[in-house]
Amino acid sequence: MTTESLLPKVTSWRTPLLVIVAGCIIAMIGFGIRSVFGLFLEPMTTAHGWSRETFAIAMAIQNLLWGIGVPIAGALADRYGPMRVLSVGAVIYGLGVWGMAVTDSSMGLHLFGGLLTGLGIAFTAFSLALAAMAKVVGPERRTLVLGLGTAAGSLGQVIFSPLGQQFIANYGWQSALMILAATALLIIPLSLCLPNNQTHTGEAACDQTLNEALREAMGHRGFVLLTVGFFVCGFHVAFITVHFPSYVKDLGLAPEVGAYALSIIGLFNIAGSFLSGAAGTRWSKKSGLAFIYFTRAIVITALLLAPKTPMTIYLFAAAMGILWLSTVPLTSGIVAQVFGVRYMATLFGIVFFSHQIGSFLGVWLGGRLYDTTGTYDAIWWAGVILGLVAAFIHLPINEHPLPRLAVESR
Repeated sequence: MTTESLLPKVTSWRTPLLVIVAGCIIAMIGFGIRSVFGLFLEPMTTAHGWSRETFAIAMAIQNLLWGIGVPIAGALADRYGPMRVLSVGAVIYGLGVWGMAVTDSSMGLHLFGGLLTGLGIAFTAFSLALAAMAKVVGPERRTLVLGLGTAAGSLGQVIFSPLGQQFIANYGWQSALMILAATALLIIPLSLCLPNNQTHTGEAACDQTLNEALREAMGHRGFVLLTVGFFVCGFHVAFITVHFPSYVKDLGLAPEVGAYALSIIGLFNIAGSFLSGAAGTRWSKKSGLAFIYFTRAIVITALLLAPKTPMTIYLFAAAMGILWLSTVPLTSGIVAQVFGVRYMATLFGIVFFSHQIGSFLGVWLGGRLYDTTGTYDAIWWAGVILGLVAAFIHLPINEHPLPRLAVESR
C-alpha cells in the first residue's frame, strides 16, 4: 500500500499528505522535548541542592497541567482550528523550558517547569495533531494514520534522548534547556499547514453541539471505562520517563545507559505504535488494549526479577517500547470509531486527562517513595498491579459506532 493510496484527493494546498507530514513533525518535536526531562533530574538537583521529590513535584505538576489543558485545547481546536492553539502553546512551551534553565528556586521550578511547561505541552499536544490528521482520511484508515502520528512522537523520543544527553554533556544542562526551548518554537510555522476548517472525510456534517457530545460520551459506559483505563498508561509512562535514568544510575550503571534506554523505548515504540494502528484497522481495539496492559505487567515483573545489567535494561526498554504509546492509536481510535471525529480532540482530551492524573501520581509517588525508602521497588510493583487491573477494565467496552453515525453517513 502506497502513501498516496491512503489519501483522498483534495484541491486545497493543505493536502492530506502535507497535513499528515506536518502533524507528524509537530508530534515529534512536542513529545520529543517533553520526553527528555528525566535527564535533567540528577544535574539540576545536584546543582541546586534539591531533593528528588522537589524535581518530581515539578514534573508531576507539569503532567497534571498537561492533562487539565488538553481538553481545553481540544475544545478550542475543535471550534477554531488547531493553528492558533498550537502557536500559542509553542510560545508557552518555550517560555516554560527557558524558565527551567534560569530559575534557582524550587518555586520557580514548579512555576516554569511545572505550570507553564505543562500548559505549553497541553496546547501543543500530539492529540491536536492526531485529530487534524484523522479528519483528512476516511474511517477505514484512521487508526492506521493515528498509529503513524503516534510513531512520529516516538521518533522524537529517539532523536531527542541522545541529543539531550549530548547537549548536557557538551554545553551544560542550562544551555541544553535553552536549545530545547528554541526548538519548541518550530511548532509555530508547522501549525500553518494544518486545516482550520471543520470538514472531515468519510462523515456527513454534524450539527451536534459540544455540550450534546459531552453528555453523550459521559453516558456511554465504554467511554468511562476507557477513561479509567488510560490512567494506568499515564502512571507507567510518566514514572519511567522521569525516574528511569536515575533508577539506572542508582543500579551503578553509566548515565549513558539510561539515556540510551529512553532512546530505545522511543525507537521500538515507532514499530509498536504503527503496528498497533495497523492491527486496530483489522481486529478489536479493546482486546488489543487489554493485551498491551497485561504484557506491560509481565515486562515490569521481569525487570524486577532479572539481574541488573546493561543488557537487561536495554531488553526492558525494547519490550516496553513496543508497548509504550501503542495504547494511543487504539484508545483514540475507539473514541473516533464510537463517537465520530467532529469533537475527537475534546473527547480524547478528556480521556487523556485521566492519563495525566496517572502521570501525576506516577511521577510524584516515584520521588516521594524514593526519598522515603531509598528505592523505587514499591512504585514498580504498583505498576504491575495496575497493569493487570487495566487489562480487565477494557474487556467490557462496547466499541461499535453509535447509531447516529450510520444515520449521518446516509
